[in-house]
Amino acid sequence: MKLLVVEDDQTTREYIAKGFTEHGWTVDVADNGRDGLFLASGENYDIIVLDRMLPQMEGLKVLAALRASENKTPVIILSALDGVDERIKGLKQGGDDYLCKPFSFGELLVRAEILTRRGRVETTESTLTISDLEMDLLSRRVVKNQIEVTLQPREFQLLRFLLEHKDQVISRTMLFESVWDYHFDPGSNIIDVHVAKLRKKLDAAGGASLIQTVRGAGYVLRESA
Repeated sequence: MKLLVVEDDQTTREYIAKGFTEHGWTVDVADNGRDGLFLASGENYDIIVLDRMLPQMEGLKVLAALRASENKTPVIILSALDGVDERIKGLKQGGDDYLCKPFSFGELLVRAEILTRRGRVETTESTLTISDLEMDLLSRRVVKNQIEVTLQPREFQLLRFLLEHKDQVISRTMLFESVWDYHFDPGSNIIDVHVAKLRKKLDAAGGASLIQTVRGAGYVLRESA
Protein backbone atom coordinates (compact mmCIF):
# COMPACT_ATOMS: atom_id res chain seq x y z
CA MET A 1 0.00 0.00 0.00
CA LYS A 2 1.22 3.47 -0.80
CA LEU A 3 0.32 6.54 1.24
CA LEU A 4 0.85 10.25 0.79
CA VAL A 5 0.84 12.41 3.93
CA VAL A 6 0.38 16.14 3.36
CA GLU A 7 0.94 17.75 6.75
CA ASP A 8 2.91 20.86 7.69
CA ASP A 9 3.46 19.95 11.33
CA GLN A 10 6.71 18.00 11.37
CA THR A 11 5.95 16.01 14.52
CA THR A 12 2.55 14.89 13.26
CA ARG A 13 3.89 14.18 9.77
CA GLU A 14 6.74 12.01 11.04
CA TYR A 15 4.47 10.26 13.55
CA ILE A 16 2.02 9.23 10.81
CA ALA A 17 4.77 8.23 8.39
CA LYS A 18 6.54 6.12 11.02
CA GLY A 19 3.35 4.35 12.02
CA PHE A 20 2.31 3.40 8.52
CA THR A 21 5.84 2.38 7.56
CA GLU A 22 5.90 0.01 10.53
CA HIS A 23 2.74 -1.58 9.12
CA GLY A 24 4.37 -2.24 5.76
CA TRP A 25 3.12 0.81 3.88
CA THR A 26 5.24 2.89 1.53
CA VAL A 27 4.92 6.52 2.61
CA ASP A 28 5.66 9.79 0.81
CA VAL A 29 5.33 13.10 2.62
CA ALA A 30 4.85 16.76 1.74
CA ASP A 31 4.93 19.71 4.16
CA ASN A 32 2.84 22.11 2.07
CA GLY A 33 -0.18 22.03 -0.19
CA ARG A 34 1.58 22.80 -3.43
CA ASP A 35 4.09 19.96 -3.07
CA GLY A 36 1.29 17.68 -1.93
CA LEU A 37 -0.74 18.40 -5.05
CA PHE A 38 2.33 17.84 -7.22
CA LEU A 39 2.99 14.42 -5.68
CA ALA A 40 -0.67 13.39 -5.67
CA SER A 41 -1.02 14.29 -9.35
CA GLY A 42 2.10 12.48 -10.47
CA GLU A 43 2.11 9.29 -8.40
CA ASN A 44 -0.39 6.52 -7.76
CA TYR A 45 -1.40 6.36 -4.11
CA ASP A 46 -3.86 4.09 -2.31
CA ILE A 47 -4.69 6.78 0.26
CA ILE A 48 -3.92 10.43 0.88
CA VAL A 49 -3.95 11.90 4.39
CA LEU A 50 -4.49 15.61 3.96
CA ASP A 51 -4.27 18.42 6.49
CA ARG A 52 -6.42 21.51 5.86
CA MET A 53 -4.44 24.48 7.13
CA LEU A 54 -1.41 24.09 4.90
CA PRO A 55 1.10 26.69 3.72
CA GLN A 56 1.24 27.67 0.03
CA MET A 57 -2.06 25.95 -0.80
CA GLU A 58 -4.94 25.24 1.59
CA GLY A 59 -5.90 21.59 1.97
CA LEU A 60 -9.41 21.89 0.54
CA LYS A 61 -8.01 23.64 -2.53
CA VAL A 62 -5.63 20.73 -3.01
CA LEU A 63 -8.58 18.37 -2.75
CA ALA A 64 -10.68 20.41 -5.17
CA ALA A 65 -7.86 20.43 -7.70
CA LEU A 66 -7.47 16.66 -7.45
CA ARG A 67 -11.18 15.99 -7.92
CA ALA A 68 -11.36 18.47 -10.81
CA SER A 69 -8.65 16.45 -12.56
CA GLU A 70 -10.64 13.22 -12.06
CA ASN A 71 -8.18 11.98 -9.44
CA LYS A 72 -10.29 9.59 -7.32
CA THR A 73 -7.67 8.55 -4.78
CA PRO A 74 -9.38 8.21 -1.37
CA VAL A 75 -8.58 11.17 0.87
CA ILE A 76 -8.75 11.29 4.66
CA ILE A 77 -8.89 14.88 5.84
CA LEU A 78 -6.97 15.29 9.10
CA SER A 79 -7.68 18.61 10.72
CA ALA A 80 -7.94 20.57 13.95
CA LEU A 81 -11.07 22.18 12.46
CA ASP A 82 -13.48 19.89 14.25
CA GLY A 83 -16.82 21.65 14.00
CA VAL A 84 -19.71 19.88 12.31
CA ASP A 85 -19.87 22.54 9.59
CA GLU A 86 -16.17 22.14 8.88
CA ARG A 87 -16.48 18.37 8.63
CA ILE A 88 -19.44 18.66 6.28
CA LYS A 89 -17.51 21.17 4.20
CA GLY A 90 -14.55 18.82 3.91
CA LEU A 91 -16.67 15.85 2.89
CA LYS A 92 -18.65 17.91 0.38
CA GLN A 93 -15.40 19.08 -1.16
CA GLY A 94 -14.54 15.48 -2.02
CA GLY A 95 -13.02 14.03 1.12
CA ASP A 96 -13.79 10.36 1.75
CA ASP A 97 -13.34 10.59 5.51
CA TYR A 98 -12.67 13.27 8.12
CA LEU A 99 -10.65 12.72 11.27
CA CYS A 100 -10.22 15.47 13.84
CA LYS A 101 -7.05 16.27 15.76
CA PRO A 102 -5.96 15.14 18.25
CA PHE A 103 -6.30 11.67 16.81
CA SER A 104 -5.42 8.08 17.54
CA PHE A 105 -2.99 6.51 15.09
CA GLY A 106 -4.80 3.19 15.43
CA GLU A 107 -8.06 4.83 14.33
CA LEU A 108 -6.35 6.53 11.39
CA LEU A 109 -4.82 3.21 10.29
CA VAL A 110 -8.15 1.39 10.46
CA ARG A 111 -9.92 4.13 8.51
CA ALA A 112 -7.20 4.00 5.85
CA GLU A 113 -7.51 0.22 5.57
CA ILE A 114 -11.30 0.45 5.23
CA LEU A 115 -11.06 3.04 2.48
CA THR A 116 -8.45 0.97 0.69
CA ARG A 117 -10.78 -2.01 0.64
CA ARG A 118 -13.73 0.10 -0.52
CA GLY A 119 -11.62 1.65 -3.24
CA ARG A 120 -10.46 -1.66 -4.56
CA VAL A 121 -11.59 -2.16 -8.13
CA GLU A 122 -13.59 -5.30 -8.42
CA THR A 123 -12.11 -7.34 -11.17
CA THR A 124 -14.21 -8.13 -14.21
CA GLU A 125 -11.55 -10.39 -15.61
CA SER A 126 -11.94 -14.12 -15.37
CA THR A 127 -8.19 -14.75 -15.28
CA LEU A 128 -5.60 -13.46 -12.82
CA THR A 129 -1.93 -13.85 -13.64
CA ILE A 130 1.57 -13.09 -12.47
CA SER A 131 4.73 -14.49 -13.98
CA ASP A 132 4.12 -18.20 -14.71
CA LEU A 133 1.07 -18.41 -12.45
CA GLU A 134 -2.48 -18.24 -13.80
CA MET A 135 -5.81 -18.50 -11.99
CA ASP A 136 -9.06 -19.04 -13.92
CA LEU A 137 -11.87 -17.72 -11.73
CA LEU A 138 -14.63 -19.41 -13.72
CA SER A 139 -13.21 -22.91 -13.77
CA ARG A 140 -11.38 -22.34 -10.43
CA ARG A 141 -8.29 -23.81 -12.06
CA VAL A 142 -4.77 -22.79 -11.05
CA VAL A 143 -1.78 -23.43 -13.29
CA LYS A 144 1.81 -22.77 -12.30
CA ASN A 145 4.72 -23.33 -14.67
CA GLN A 146 2.23 -25.11 -17.00
CA ILE A 147 1.37 -27.59 -14.22
CA GLU A 148 -2.10 -27.64 -12.66
CA VAL A 149 -2.04 -27.05 -8.90
CA THR A 150 -4.84 -28.44 -6.74
CA LEU A 151 -5.87 -26.07 -3.95
CA GLN A 152 -8.27 -26.34 -1.05
CA PRO A 153 -11.09 -23.72 -1.05
CA ARG A 154 -9.40 -21.52 1.55
CA GLU A 155 -6.08 -21.73 -0.28
CA PHE A 156 -7.85 -20.69 -3.48
CA GLN A 157 -9.39 -17.67 -1.71
CA LEU A 158 -6.04 -16.75 -0.23
CA LEU A 159 -4.23 -16.94 -3.56
CA ARG A 160 -7.00 -14.97 -5.29
CA PHE A 161 -6.69 -12.16 -2.73
CA LEU A 162 -2.91 -12.08 -3.17
CA LEU A 163 -3.28 -12.01 -6.97
CA GLU A 164 -5.79 -9.16 -6.75
CA HIS A 165 -3.21 -7.25 -4.71
CA LYS A 166 -0.01 -8.42 -6.37
CA ASP A 167 3.06 -6.31 -5.60
CA GLN A 168 1.33 -4.98 -2.47
CA VAL A 169 2.35 -5.92 1.06
CA ILE A 170 -0.68 -7.58 2.65
CA SER A 171 -0.90 -7.57 6.43
CA ARG A 172 -2.27 -10.45 8.46
CA THR A 173 -5.12 -8.16 9.56
CA MET A 174 -6.18 -7.69 5.95
CA LEU A 175 -6.08 -11.45 5.34
CA PHE A 176 -8.11 -12.14 8.47
CA GLU A 177 -10.78 -9.66 7.38
CA SER A 178 -10.85 -10.38 3.64
CA VAL A 179 -10.20 -14.13 3.43
CA TRP A 180 -11.39 -15.44 6.79
CA ASP A 181 -13.98 -12.71 7.44
CA TYR A 182 -12.60 -12.33 10.96
CA HIS A 183 -12.74 -8.84 12.41
CA PHE A 184 -10.51 -9.73 15.30
CA ASP A 185 -7.18 -11.47 15.76
CA PRO A 186 -7.90 -15.05 16.88
CA GLY A 187 -4.39 -15.23 18.24
CA SER A 188 -3.40 -18.25 16.20
CA ASN A 189 -0.92 -18.94 13.42
CA ILE A 190 -3.68 -19.97 11.01
CA ILE A 191 -2.56 -17.52 8.33
CA ASP A 192 1.08 -18.56 8.51
CA VAL A 193 0.07 -22.21 8.22
CA HIS A 194 -2.13 -21.62 5.17
CA VAL A 195 0.43 -19.40 3.46
CA ALA A 196 3.13 -22.02 4.06
CA LYS A 197 0.95 -24.74 2.53
CA LEU A 198 0.04 -22.57 -0.44
CA ARG A 199 3.64 -21.57 -1.04
CA LYS A 200 4.76 -25.21 -0.85
CA LYS A 201 2.18 -26.29 -3.45
CA LEU A 202 3.08 -23.49 -5.83
CA ASP A 203 6.84 -23.96 -5.45
CA ALA A 204 6.45 -27.70 -6.05
CA ALA A 205 5.24 -26.92 -9.56
CA GLY A 206 8.58 -25.27 -10.28
CA GLY A 207 9.34 -21.91 -11.80
CA ALA A 208 9.53 -18.67 -9.90
CA SER A 209 8.82 -18.58 -6.14
CA LEU A 210 6.23 -15.83 -5.88
CA ILE A 211 4.97 -15.58 -2.28
CA GLN A 212 7.40 -13.60 -0.18
CA THR A 213 7.31 -12.90 3.54
CA VAL A 214 7.86 -9.29 4.57
CA ARG A 215 9.15 -9.51 8.12
CA GLY A 216 6.95 -7.67 10.59
CA ALA A 217 4.49 -6.61 7.88
CA GLY A 218 2.89 -9.59 6.13
CA TYR A 219 3.15 -11.13 2.68
CA VAL A 220 3.52 -10.00 -0.90
CA LEU A 221 2.99 -11.82 -4.18
CA ARG A 222 5.50 -10.61 -6.72
CA GLU A 223 8.12 -11.66 -9.18
CA SER A 224 11.62 -11.94 -7.77
CA ALA A 225 13.96 -9.12 -8.77
